[in-house]
Amino acid sequence: MASSRSLWVPVLLAAVLIIAGGVTAGYVYAKNLPSSPAPILTIRGGYNATVNYIGEFATGPQAGRVFDTSIYAVAQNNLTYPKSLLYQPRTNESAYTPLAVHVGPTTPSGGYVINNVSFITVITGFWQGIIGLSGNRTVTVVIPPSLGYGPLNPACLVTQPLTYSMPTIVTLTRAQFAAQYPGAPVTVGSTLSQPIYHWPVLLLSANATSVVLVNQPRIGFVSSPYGWPVEVTNITSGPGGGNLTLHNELGVTQAGLVKGTLPTNQTVCNTGTFVVSSVNLANGTFTENFNSQVAGATLKFIITAVDIFPPK
Repeated sequence: MASSRSLWVPVLLAAVLIIAGGVTAGYVYAKNLPSSPAPILTIRGGYNATVNYIGEFATGPQAGRVFDTSIYAVAQNNLTYPKSLLYQPRTNESAYTPLAVHVGPTTPSGGYVINNVSFITVITGFWQGIIGLSGNRTVTVVIPPSLGYGPLNPACLVTQPLTYSMPTIVTLTRAQFAAQYPGAPVTVGSTLSQPIYHWPVLLLSANATSVVLVNQPRIGFVSSPYGWPVEVTNITSGPGGGNLTLHNELGVTQAGLVKGTLPTNQTVCNTGTFVVSSVNLANGTFTENFNSQVAGATLKFIITAVDIFPPK
């Protein structure tokens, strides 16, 4: 093991000192000084960097759940890293690569390209959070909506009644019938399956332009047309055939923890999926949130710097 003391190396001088009475060799001692360490490269504003990250919700019902990651092992591990309701896995393992980030608020229209890698602008809290980070180091950043993906869009919030009704007898045009019951023959007296609730439907009558159907569930019939149980609680008769009463089986504690899906070809804010964001028993309503899952959310990112590229 090397000594911790300073190492002194004797260097023999070419000159020889001649002193009366003998000859004495002259020596000088030189100390080996440690070389100056190379400065540590850290991320600064205007730099570009590639990073790996795990994005989680920091608050709310889904706190701790991963909504996105660049790391394949994290994407595959649902036990250690539980996923959010609207988490979307990438197509394959090769799609999980470090994110190429420009450290700043804007990039040129063509972006920054280094070694055929394009560096992009990210949310403010993300790039600000990695400033000062050196290679292979990790930082945890909590980002409020104001530095993240902004507030919720109210137009993408839809309030629905917990209890609602629908007619027992339904009249459809031939085109509507074909769309709702694709491939089904128009045979009077036949029984079909209702396409959304899956209870039996009687084909009561038909002519050249329309088809008349009768919904025939029993009281207590339960289905999950949108992602949670819906129960038939009452059936009434009356002019035109009466009505069915249905109740969404949702509770206050489920708010933020239930994913919903609209019937095929129906969308709100360009998506057919949503989260039940609130349940108001007093008002008898619940709210469907069609916003992006990160809109209005406080987020936590665990970020590791991979490569750092100072401006040229």
